[in-house]
Amino acid sequence: MQGYYEQAQTILPSMCDATAKLGVPNTFTLFMDLATEHAERLGLGMNGLMQQGLFWLTVRTRIRFYDRPAMTEAVTLRTWPEAPERSRCNRDYAILRGGEVIVAGKTEWMIMNLKTHRLHPVDGVFPADLELLEDRVLPEPFARLTDDFADAECLGRYTVRSTDIDLGGHMNNAAYARAIAGAFSSKAWNDLHIREMEIAFRSPCFEGETLDIHRRDADGGTELRLSREGKTIALARIVGE
Repeated sequence: MQGYYEQAQTILPSMCDATAKLGVPNTFTLFMDLATEHAERLGLGMNGLMQQGLFWLTVRTRIRFYDRPAMTEAVTLRTWPEAPERSRCNRDYAILRGGEVIVAGKTEWMIMNLKTHRLHPVDGVFPADLELLEDRVLPEPFARLTDDFADAECLGRYTVRSTDIDLGGHMNNAAYARAIAGAFSSKAWNDLHIREMEIAFRSPCFEGETLDIHRRDADGGTELRLSREGKTIALARIVGE
């Protein structure tokens, strides 16, 4: 069985930000949708897993931008899973222009048993004949993010909306990127000149809950913490050009 999934994509206006290019939060959504479509084709999508009482969990996602595609531009999307470990696996993503990778991404996943709420082994769910590719668009490990934001700047608060909620009943992982971007003004967000963004998801949150968003400078970039009543919900790292 072919190990990767590929499709043509036109960058639509709904995917773009004020620069008329593919938006950073929109890229998180685009990769999530791409992974979902491929997983369904492998029999590992929401329908296949939920019949087994299982559910995918996003642990963390990193996206690196070499050149964000412009509105109406035609590109190619590609995704493939890496060889799984016992309890987790990575999935790679790429947006290509003329065969060249212009955006690269990587997500770490786990599987949860919906009845016991415990982690379920990942290494046994993939089809036995699935070709697992050796290609790695982001071979380096994920960042080590810490949640000590005692003296950090408070950017504001975000109330989780009905439009943020997914099939699992909690805030969708791509909605965190939108919440972070929305904490900045349009100018301040564009002035970050984002080259890379990574989000680590620590705890679920639900409709109506309010998140505090704090920011600090670290390691040549910007780090953010989303928290609820002092509990870390997600951590993010942004690196500019």
